Order: sequence, then C-alpha cells, then structure tokens
Amino acid sequence: MIHYKTEEEVAIIKESAEILGRAHGEVAKHVKEGVKTSFLDKVAEEYIRDHDGVPSFKGYNGFPSSLCISVNEVVVHGFPGEYVLKDGDIISIDCGVFHQGFHSDCAYTYPVGEVSPSVVALLKATKKSLYLGIEKAVFNNRIGDIGNAIQKFVEAKGYTVVRELVGHGLGRNLHESPEVPNYGKKGSGALLKEGMVIAIEPMVNLGTRNVVQERDGWTIRTADRKPSAHYEHTVAIFKDRTEVLTTHEYIEEHVKI
Repeated sequence: MIHYKTEEEVAIIKESAEILGRAHGEVAKHVKEGVKTSFLDKVAEEYIRDHDGVPSFKGYNGFPSSLCISVNEVVVHGFPGEYVLKDGDIISIDCGVFHQGFHSDCAYTYPVGEVSPSVVALLKATKKSLYLGIEKAVFNNRIGDIGNAIQKFVEAKGYTVVRELVGHGLGRNLHESPEVPNYGKKGSGALLKEGMVIAIEPMVNLGTRNVVQERDGWTIRTADRKPSAHYEHTVAIFKDRTEVLTTHEYIEEHVKI
C-alpha cells in the first residue's frame, strides 16, 4: 500500500531533509585520510540530535549506527568502526533523519585523497544517473521509467546496476511502498501520483552486478570486490512538479564529484 502525503506532510519531510543535509555537510568536513569511520558516525549523530532530529538508521532492525558507511567494494549497509580512511578510498555515506514523525534519506559517495581516474568516472556516472532518474520521476510516469533511465545510462558506460537493492517510498516509515529499482522497462511499475515521496538511490558497480552479504547480516559488497558507488535523494511528486527534498549542497561545499 502506497501512503500519499499532503503538502503539509511533504513540508515536514523537507524540514527533516534540511537537518539531514546539514548533518551530511558536517560529516563531509572530516572525510579525509587518517579518520576513523566511527568518528564520522559520531559527528552525524551529535548534529542530528542537537537539531531536533533522531537518526533513522540507529536501531532500525538492529542496525547499530547512525550512518551506513560503505568503503570501496562495499555497496551499502556497512558499519562504521575502527577502519581508518586511506588515500585512494571511496566511501559511501548514507543517512536518514526522523523529525516530527517523518523520515528523510540521502546518500553520497566521496573520494578520499587521490582516487584512480576509472573510479572517479564511476562516481560521476552514478551521480549523473541519479539525476537522470529524477528527471523521469514525474506525475503520470511509472516507476519503471526511473529505473530504465538509470540502467540505460550506466550500462552504456560499461557499468552494472545492483538488482538486489532498490530505492523505496518513505514517510512515517523509513521504508514504504513502492520499491524503486534502478533498472526496468519504460511504462512498467506503479503509476507516479501526487503525494508520492520516494527515495531514488542508484547503486552502480565497476565490475559485475553480483553482490554478497557478509556474515554480519548487513554489509553488502560486490562479489568481485571491485568498487561500487551510491548516491541518493528523497523526492516528492506533485502534478505540476517534482521536488527534490534532500540536498547535497552542504556536502559539495567541501567535496564535489
């Protein structure tokens, strides 16, 4: 069942998204060589709680942290911990904020220091695919139009789209219907109607699309251990427009791909 939001509810999600965007910006200041991923998690949680929010991920189905931090070949759902960032790493940071009854969700993949040109190209293509997907997230289109745009673009560049993990609706719950795959056929899937709020989040691999789950029950990595990139925005569908509720603005004051 899809839960459609009123304009007032979308406005609250946008407030949540502003807290989230600024938390991402605080984390971005510290994404550099020599920093422990657990420190980044602490920065995010403190900012969110200090600004009338609650980290959406912490405690969600037992997840232990406020951030999903996924380094190099880890696609999503990596745990922050004692890992120290190294020159040449890439790091996906995914975060959600619960504020006044509603969730927002946003992710960004950072280069650390000097990253190989092939990996920088992967990051740029994945980020571009997010916005191509958003262009298709318009009233009376279908979910499949979003995934098709993402898939067509990244596969033309020789990359692969993860199939097992998808975007999603969100609102009062962190994950709601509909699922938003990053692949698909034009004209297929749920009809995009006014009041839908969805998270679009392409996960794109440099090598094979196949992934495996680690023994911790959360961490998803590429089967061939080649790098993966992940970018995400929360968007709202209206009859006359699509509004991107989350922002990478505060991240890109410090880093830009």
